[in-house]
Amino acid sequence: MSAGYETGADTLKARLADAIELGVQELTVYSFSTENWSRPAEEIRELIRTLAARIERETPELHADGVRMRFIGRRDEAAGELGALMDWAESLTKANRRITLCIAFNYGGRAEILDAAKRFQGGTEEDFRRCFYAPDLHDPDVIIRTGGEQRLSNYLLWQAAYSELVFREEMWPDFSRAAFEDSLTHFSTRSRRFGGRAADAPPSAAPSGAHQLALRRVTTAVDDRSVR
Repeated sequence: MSAGYETGADTLKARLADAIELGVQELTVYSFSTENWSRPAEEIRELIRTLAARIERETPELHADGVRMRFIGRRDEAAGELGALMDWAESLTKANRRITLCIAFNYGGRAEILDAAKRFQGGTEEDFRRCFYAPDLHDPDVIIRTGGEQRLSNYLLWQAAYSELVFREEMWPDFSRAAFEDSLTHFSTRSRRFGGRAADAPPSAAPSGAHQLALRRVTTAVDDRSVR
């Protein structure tokens, strides 16, 4: 079990490096959902132990690379060492601007909307958005779902309203740079209308490889239930 989580974390580290090269501004990954507490206690302890160890070990290197770290989800369940490490990583890297890595822990889209509704005092849609876990982050342009499933699974439900969806057959540990580039290529060829007419949409780019993709600025969310 531990080896599987470590492999998934290694894949994330490699794809984060790729995302920087490809010009991605924000990368959000789903590490543990609000529903995952129903899993065996030993599995949960191992996942939390692995996450805490990787945060402690990797954060200085990520900071040196200009990565800003954020965590979203219900923090009350991340008390003790893990919660302290999350706070430390966010504080250390808060001024970095090269890319934002957001890790969703104890996160659920419905839970986020419910928690925001409890804090909402009235006003506009933007006022409601300010009640989210990380209101400064942008809505994802594209959500990549690995593992062969074709659903959002309670992931970024509000933010995904106009996100493009890319579904991959690879399990997360097998999600390579080539698969990442291919996913972004699919995204870049789509016409995004945001409720308007097709004729009003800007022309799609015709990507020819990683160099052209590196010129794009996309906010990417990666979701894979197999590693949670």
